[in-house]
Amino acid sequence: MVAASQPNKTAILAIVMISYLMIVLDTSVVITGLPRIKDSLGFSPANLSWVQTAYTLAFGGLLLLGARVGDLMGRRRMFIIGMVIFTTASMAIGLAQSAAWMVAARAVQGAGSAILAPSTLALLTTSFAEGRERTRAVGLYGTTAGIGASVGLVLGGILADWLSWRVGFFINLPIGLAMIWGARRYFHETERHSGQFDLLGAVASTLGMTALVYGLVRAAHVGWKDGQALSALGAGVVLIALLLINEAFAKQPIMPLRLFNSRERAGAYAARLLFLGAMVGFFFFLTQYLQGVLGLRPSQAGMAFLPTTLPQFLAGLLVSRLSHRFGNGPVLSVGLLLTMLGMAGLSLVTDHSSYAIGVALPLVVIGIGQGFTLSPLTVAGIAGVRGQDAGAASGLVNAAHQLGGSLGLAVLVVVFSSAAPVHLEGKTLLAHRIAAAFTGSTIMLAMALAATLLLIVHRPKTAVCAALPQEA
Repeated sequence: MVAASQPNKTAILAIVMISYLMIVLDTSVVITGLPRIKDSLGFSPANLSWVQTAYTLAFGGLLLLGARVGDLMGRRRMFIIGMVIFTTASMAIGLAQSAAWMVAARAVQGAGSAILAPSTLALLTTSFAEGRERTRAVGLYGTTAGIGASVGLVLGGILADWLSWRVGFFINLPIGLAMIWGARRYFHETERHSGQFDLLGAVASTLGMTALVYGLVRAAHVGWKDGQALSALGAGVVLIALLLINEAFAKQPIMPLRLFNSRERAGAYAARLLFLGAMVGFFFFLTQYLQGVLGLRPSQAGMAFLPTTLPQFLAGLLVSRLSHRFGNGPVLSVGLLLTMLGMAGLSLVTDHSSYAIGVALPLVVIGIGQGFTLSPLTVAGIAGVRGQDAGAASGLVNAAHQLGGSLGLAVLVVVFSSAAPVHLEGKTLLAHRIAAAFTGSTIMLAMALAATLLLIVHRPKTAVCAALPQEA
């Protein structure tokens, strides 16, 4: 079906947001349903983490490749291909009859996400003009990411308790089919760029990121002295170094180094790594606190995140207006500061803390902070990007998202395991360890705030003026 001559921007925005919401929901909907998945498919406690790890490995490892292929072959086409893979894999997950089936299907779903995620953001970048129009669109996109994570936890807990964890994956089929139809109807195909494909860069980025993610995840579960984990991390570092060297000389690089010429974009990538490291740990450990210390059921634990969701949604609606008035950097800084303060409040929890004061109140502050943070981070990550680099820039944004979460969780698991005073046991020990992990998240957020203030907010005016004509 041929797209209309004039783009329907409302339809484009709706399709992109719903599609990205599917990705975010499926990342978090699994968390509160993991105990039921374990019992249903016969996972051992040690192997259960692979339900998430298989997805993360495929998603993080293939992101830059998926983004660059979209630049070369057309983002509309890659959006549809990614959605077909993602939807088919979701059906396979819902039908899984064994642990191996589940893990394999999750890996395929991650590959679909690696194609789909950068395509969604790139289509926004090319469909909406830079300035207030794009800021509003990307603001809603960023808000979707944060709210989707919270909604996924609530939905996952409810479905696991009341129906089945499988339902969360089956509902992707009708939604995915609708999004494929919408893409064919409303998306214009982007310009295809011919030329030499950066094969070495594609291999180095894919294998390098996969090795880093695998090494971090394995180290978090087995220990930092594990030879296999250290070998994977070492291989990942070498491959990423090879990638950077190759990108400096490749004619059509998979990750153009000129994307880092902007202090604003470089700061956004660094801040996103740190922010996601803190927030993935927040979801992971708070779920354990709610169920393991406060004794809530999965559905109750999911709904316990609601004090974050509504404030985040309301804050996200204000981002475009506030950014237009005060600037993207100041709004981002306030968001990170509020998130840090809320996380510091959570770091005070004990086994005697009440939900209302010890958890819900900090969650409200974190929700407001997230609402002010995710959208400006996304805007800064694609600021001034040329149309030909839109896919690569969006790939970097998503790569920072995935790798930041993996790295942060690995570090926080080490913090959690190390905080084990000999005189504590049971729920008291668990609460103490979780509080220590929240302290680690607070430190990561402080580092993200510092990166934002130094690289995004505090930019020399002469450098900004000099960069604008080149980046437009």
